[in-house]
Amino acid sequence: MSTATTDLQQLAINTIRTLSMDAVQQANSGHPGTPMALAPAAYVLWNEILRYDPAQPLWPGRDRFILSCGHASMLLYATLHLAGVKQCDGQGNVTSEDAVTLDQIKNFRQLGSRTPGHPEYHDTTGVETTTGPLGQGLGNSVGMAMASRWQAAHFGQGDFRELFDFNVYALCSDGDIMEGVACEAASLAGHLKLSNLCWIYDDNKITIEGSTSLAFSEDVEKRFRGLGWHVADIDDANDLQAIRDAISKFHACQDAPTLIVLRSHIGFGAPNKQDTAAAHGSPLGEDEIHGAKQNYGWDPDAQFHVPEDVLADFRTGIGARGAELYAAWQEGFAAYRSQHPQLATAWETMQTGELPSGWDGQLPAFETTVKGPATRASSGKVLNTVSDTVPWLIGGSADLAGSNNTLIDGETDFDAGNYLGRNLHFGIREHAMGAAQNGMALCKLRPYGGTFLVFSDYMRPSIRLASLMKQPALYVFTHDSIGLGEDGPTHQPVEHLAALRAIPNLHVVRPADANEVAAAYRKIMPRTDGPSALILTRQSVPTYDRTKYAAAENVAKGAYVLADAENPRAILIGSGSEVALCMEAYESLQAEGIGVRVVSMPCWEWFAAEPETYRNQVLPPSVTHRVGVEAATGLGWERFLGSNGTFIGMSEFGISAPFQQAYKHFGITVERIVAAVKERN
Repeated sequence: MSTATTDLQQLAINTIRTLSMDAVQQANSGHPGTPMALAPAAYVLWNEILRYDPAQPLWPGRDRFILSCGHASMLLYATLHLAGVKQCDGQGNVTSEDAVTLDQIKNFRQLGSRTPGHPEYHDTTGVETTTGPLGQGLGNSVGMAMASRWQAAHFGQGDFRELFDFNVYALCSDGDIMEGVACEAASLAGHLKLSNLCWIYDDNKITIEGSTSLAFSEDVEKRFRGLGWHVADIDDANDLQAIRDAISKFHACQDAPTLIVLRSHIGFGAPNKQDTAAAHGSPLGEDEIHGAKQNYGWDPDAQFHVPEDVLADFRTGIGARGAELYAAWQEGFAAYRSQHPQLATAWETMQTGELPSGWDGQLPAFETTVKGPATRASSGKVLNTVSDTVPWLIGGSADLAGSNNTLIDGETDFDAGNYLGRNLHFGIREHAMGAAQNGMALCKLRPYGGTFLVFSDYMRPSIRLASLMKQPALYVFTHDSIGLGEDGPTHQPVEHLAALRAIPNLHVVRPADANEVAAAYRKIMPRTDGPSALILTRQSVPTYDRTKYAAAENVAKGAYVLADAENPRAILIGSGSEVALCMEAYESLQAEGIGVRVVSMPCWEWFAAEPETYRNQVLPPSVTHRVGVEAATGLGWERFLGSNGTFIGMSEFGISAPFQQAYKHFGITVERIVAAVKERN
C-alpha cells in the first residue's frame, strides 16, 4: 500500500469527522474534538488491522477494540456505521439490522437510541465494554488480554493456539493516562508481559479545563518504559503510514505491551477551536462546523453525508477481510473440535456462560460445631471444590490471598512465564483488579478477586460498571466488620455494606456459617446477569445443626427462619457473624419463656426478589417488634424493622482491640439484644 493517504482514504476519514460534528451539533451536547483528531487512527485500525467480521460481531476469536475515552463516542459510532456492524439480540443472535444506522447517529444522545452519550455494552453491538469513567476501559483491556492469553494456554493445543489468542487495542486520552486505575493496570500488564495489548494514547495536551500543563507535566513515555512497556511515537495523527508502522512494531513485540503515543490536534480542521478546550466537550457551532468542512474540502451545507465510495471502501476493507478471517477461523475450529472434542465442548460451554453439568455435585457439607470455621475459611474450601468442576473459574487477590483464602490448591500462578495458571496475583492494586475482572468476564471467564471489605472502596467504580454491564464477577471480601479486631478503625469496615447494597444489580451476600457459604456459592455461580459480593468473617463462627434448625439451602431466598417459637413476640434479624448473637439471645429468651424468631438474612437482593407471600411468611406484618443486628451502620435496615424496630450495630468508626472487646465496647452483644426484646414485652 502506498505510504501516501489516498483521496478515498481521506474521504473516509473526513466522513467520520463530519458525522461526529453533525451528531454532536444536532444533540446540542457531546464531544466533537477527539473524534475529529482520532479519525485516522480509527480508520486504519478498523479498515486495515482488526481481526473482526462486522457480520459476526460476537465471534470469540475477534480482536477487541476499546474506546477508553468514552466521551469520544461518536468516533466509535461513526466507525461502526461505516463498517456495517450488525446488531445482535439479547440472546447473542446476529440480526439483519445494522447496530448503528444513520438514523441512530441522527438521534445521538437521545432517549432510546443505540448511540448514548458514552458507549454502553448492552445497547450497541460493537461496543466491547462500557466506558466513560476514564481509565476503566484501560483496566478492562488488561483483563481481556489476560483472558486471551489464558484461553490460548488452556484450550490451544499446538497449531491451534491462535484460535483463542486475540489482540486488544484501546484508544485512550490524557485523562485516561492520568487516572490511577490506568497506572495500576499498566503496571500489572507490564509485569505480565502482555504483548497482545496495545494502547494508543491521544496526546493532544488538552482537557476540559484547558492545557494539560495546568496539572500534568510528567514524561509519559519514560513512565511506561519503567512499567515494562514498549513505546512507539507518532508525531502526526494524520500520518496513516506511521500508524501502520507502529502497529506493525506492536505485532512484532513478543515480550511487552505496547503504548503508541499519538500526537494529535483536538478539533482538527476547526478554524478557531482546533487545539483548544472549546473543542472538547461542547458542540462546535454552525459557523465553526462550516469552516471545518471547508477545510476538509467538504460541502459545508451537507449534513450526515456518507459518500457511497466510503461505504464501499469499508465493505471491501474490514467487511471482506473480516469475512475471510472468520471463515478461516471456523475451518480451524472444526479441525480443532475433531482432534480435541472434550476441550472444544468445554470452550463452547464457557462461551454460553453456562456451567458444566453437575458443577455443584461435590460442594462440601460442614459438620456442626460451636466453634466453626471463619466464613473466609469455609469459602476457601468451597471455592476449591467449585474450581475442580469449573475450569474457567480464575482469580486471586490484591496481595491478600492467604487472608482471603482465594488460592486454588494444586494450580500454578498466572504469570509472564505461565499463562496457564489460574491463581492470579493482582498485587496491591484493588482498582485494577476490579477493572481487569470486568475484562475477563466480558471474555467469558468467571473471574473472582479478593481483598478486605474495607478496601472495596478502592475498586467501587469497577464494581459499579460490572453491575451496569451485568457481568458475573465475584468479589471475595473478608475481614468484614469490627470482628477484624486489633487492626482497628482504618481496617474495620462500617459503612461498606450499606454502600455496596446501594449499587443496583450487585448481590451482596453475608453468610452466617460454613453451610450458608456453600449454599451461597450454589446460588451465585449460575448467575450470568451481574456481579456478586461475598462478605466473610475473619473470626470463627458456629456451624449450626441443620437437623435442629432450618436447612442452609434456604439461603437462596435471601432470608429465612433459622429458629422459631410459637407465636413469637419479636423477630431477631441478623446477617453473617451477628446471627450467632441472635441465636444466643434466642436461647436465653426461650429459657425465660419469651418466644422469638431468628431470621438469617444473608442477601437483601435475593429476599426482595421473592414473592410478597414468602416475605410476609418470614417477616409477618403482625409482628412489629423486630431487632436487627449487624456490625455495620444501620442505613437501609428500616425497610425490615419498620417504625417499631430496633437496630443494634455501628454508628461510628471502630476501635483497636480484640474483637470480643470491640463488640462489647459498641454494645453489639447478646445482653443488649435480650434487653431490646424485653423492653417491648
